Amino acid sequence: MTDHDNAYEGLVDEDSHGQWAFGTSFDDPLAGVDTTVPGDVDLAALAGYCLMLGDDALISSQRLAEWSTRAPELEEEVALANVGLDLLGQARLLLARAAAADESVVPFISDTSPIPAEDALAFFRDENQFRNTRLAELGNGDFAQSITRMLVFSTWRLALFDRLRTSRDPVLAAVAVKGVKELTYHRDYAARWAVTLGCGTAESKSRMEAALAHVWPYVEELFTPTTEELALAAVGVGVDPRDVRAEFDSVLEQVVHAAELTAPTGRTVGTVGGRAGRQGLHTEALGLLLAEMQSVARAHPEGVW
Repeated sequence: MTDHDNAYEGLVDEDSHGQWAFGTSFDDPLAGVDTTVPGDVDLAALAGYCLMLGDDALISSQRLAEWSTRAPELEEEVALANVGLDLLGQARLLLARAAAADESVVPFISDTSPIPAEDALAFFRDENQFRNTRLAELGNGDFAQSITRMLVFSTWRLALFDRLRTSRDPVLAAVAVKGVKELTYHRDYAARWAVTLGCGTAESKSRMEAALAHVWPYVEELFTPTTEELALAAVGVGVDPRDVRAEFDSVLEQVVHAAELTAPTGRTVGTVGGRAGRQGLHTEALGLLLAEMQSVARAHPEGVW
């Protein structure tokens, strides 16, 4: 019988560790989805590809969560949180798909660990094992910088997911179909704010100009393909990111023009020995983000949320 006077009663695991809010009631995120992989697809490449897209979403989600209690208005705080939750949902599905395609990517915790594979991937990998682009991990800065990061990220990801809807991998196709609706809202939300700030006061315009200059050097990395992306694009499962560059440039040009801003040009952050975020080389910001995001899970490695 449920104790309705105890707000925490329903959150405690029945065979409990004695820790509130720990439980085991969440379903398999891929339950009911056809997970059959086409026979000509390299499973390791598919897992790597899903890790890239899943990590992009996970890290972006964590960045947006940092706005909670700090957004300029309550309505914007709710909007940013909802965008973050959409991305967290995409991350969970994609990390689960990565583990299903190649279980060797999942870090070993213990023989008795009850932690789902997608949680193990999120909370028990080290910084150099994350494969997100460096754009996703950039600090929030001010509101203009977060909006600019969201605008760039959602414009690129929407173009990519739009093409992934016809992926031969049924899971990627299903994630993309759902994601396109979410990302359309994310892009429109960010574009509206870019125009509002760019056409606003001298101060808001100056901050948008500064935000574009800060974020733009990380754009090129979004369109630099990895071997997994090229291999999967060749068999109709993934997308060569270079194929969405023209659409991305067209959308950004329209928004920048409407916002009466100066289009960014020039400088990119480049790579180190050919390595960037997709190869596990990150900015200093990611380590700090992971330290906060992973601290509870690593302190309780046998716990299940």
